[in-house]
Amino acid sequence: MVIKSLDELKKTKEQSGQKLELRMHQKATGKITKNIIVCAGTGCVASDSDKVIKNLQLIIKARGQEDTVKVLKTGCFGFCEQGPILKVEPDDIFYVQVGPKDAKDIVDEHIINGNIVERLLYQDVQTKERTSKQTDMGFYKKQKRVALRNCGLIDPEDIYEYIALGGYEALGKAIKEMSRDQVIEIVKESGLRGRGGGGFPTGLKWEITKKQEGEEKFIICNADEGDPGAFMDRSILEGDPHSILEAMAIGAYVIGASKGIIYIRAEYPLAIERLEIALKQARELGLLGYNIFGSQFSFDIVIKYGAGAFVCGEETALINSCEGKRGEPNYKPPYPAEEGYWGHPTCVNNVETFANVPLILTKGAQWFAGLGTEKSKGTKVFALAGNINNVGLVEVPMGITLREIIYDIGGGIPNGKKFKAIQTGGPSGGVICEKDLDTIIDYDSLLEKGSMMGSGGLIVMDEDDNMVEIAKFYLEFTMDEACGKCAPGRIGTKRLHEMLEKILNGEATRADLDALKQLAFAVKDTSLCGLCQTAPNPIISTMKHFSEEYEAQLK
Repeated sequence: MVIKSLDELKKTKEQSGQKLELRMHQKATGKITKNIIVCAGTGCVASDSDKVIKNLQLIIKARGQEDTVKVLKTGCFGFCEQGPILKVEPDDIFYVQVGPKDAKDIVDEHIINGNIVERLLYQDVQTKERTSKQTDMGFYKKQKRVALRNCGLIDPEDIYEYIALGGYEALGKAIKEMSRDQVIEIVKESGLRGRGGGGFPTGLKWEITKKQEGEEKFIICNADEGDPGAFMDRSILEGDPHSILEAMAIGAYVIGASKGIIYIRAEYPLAIERLEIALKQARELGLLGYNIFGSQFSFDIVIKYGAGAFVCGEETALINSCEGKRGEPNYKPPYPAEEGYWGHPTCVNNVETFANVPLILTKGAQWFAGLGTEKSKGTKVFALAGNINNVGLVEVPMGITLREIIYDIGGGIPNGKKFKAIQTGGPSGGVICEKDLDTIIDYDSLLEKGSMMGSGGLIVMDEDDNMVEIAKFYLEFTMDEACGKCAPGRIGTKRLHEMLEKILNGEATRADLDALKQLAFAVKDTSLCGLCQTAPNPIISTMKHFSEEYEAQLK
């Protein structure tokens, strides 16, 4: 089957939608009466959710229920602290920390006898009360899932479930009903900015690339997510790969590209596997390839693998790696929009940025702009980790405060410990302490506090953490990942690391603290690319907020 028009897409959506609605909300009138939806994201798979699935299937078959009960896999529910997670539909019962041995009780007690397995329900860390509903959990109450809208909801390996929820409508609308400039204006009006760290306006980037002369142009999805503890992009690709393919096709239509590249680190095998399945399905339905929706627009995507270099998250280093060259940044200008992949105009956006695009086109620019703050629209996905009760992936509207994320969503600090600081923006960001916890999350507010949005890492620290050691930890990462092309990155980060070691060994004087601060700003001001320009941020911010801890280490 090839979908050649919007009418054919609509018909496919109706047919697929009926099946999905039946699965999610209604008592089935046919054979299937229960669906067990199991998280099959990397985090849960690492905790044996694949074995949970296998055991469920074996026990269901042994009980003679294989014609009435179906086990399905989905993407990340976000609540990684509680994985493996599964949900029973249409009962809307949410089970957490499910092990392979729990499969028997779920089938025998819940599926066959209709009794909820109480011990597998979520228990609130504060109230100690158990709840069976996902929507009743504090972790989810203040979230707004836009980029993560389909993760934990659909089967990521079934294109028809994506279509049932409006998938590929935005692409069809763009190609058949809108000019390229109209699409750009909608994206610009929405206020969508790059979610990879830079925050550059997406519509403007598309417009600049479109205006470049040249018969061949490229669009690239940056899936080289390298921040320690960050897994936002990986989860989107594992749970909703078609949203990225659709958004890339929309961007390609706008800028005039016929070829796209997904640059993903080879360390993401599950995301790669699901991308390959999604690409095959989209081609079979004619949603990638020649004459999409019966138009003159043709577009296809290839996958290129990265070797895990953090610097390849920078767009020019990424492009060099795609070309088979050493992954190191170029001087700018020229920018990739002017001269990118093999010298052709190239637009690079990251996974989360693309994930927002289809909804912006179907729901409108004003809908998206209505979320967030005046200068930072929409939502942001964060990987919440560290000394926090509810570790996981959260998506919140811009404008929420750090305090709300830590205490309302994150459930506070474990073991009654006192909050000390939160590192935002991964190794490129800085720490924010107690007095600034009511800072709202948007691009400008975090910069004013000496940190940054970054790609979305949030690491929480408690009273036991040594902030000098924290600075050293992040600097070690950026020092090891620096490509070595510029002297500040190659030499400056090493000297900073040596100074921190000297301080932690109790061998430093006050003059060494002054030298550390001076060199940190020198590296920040003179490095070639964003990686080493931001590498000193953890030092600068910890020296500002926790100077007494540095002084305590002196001779």
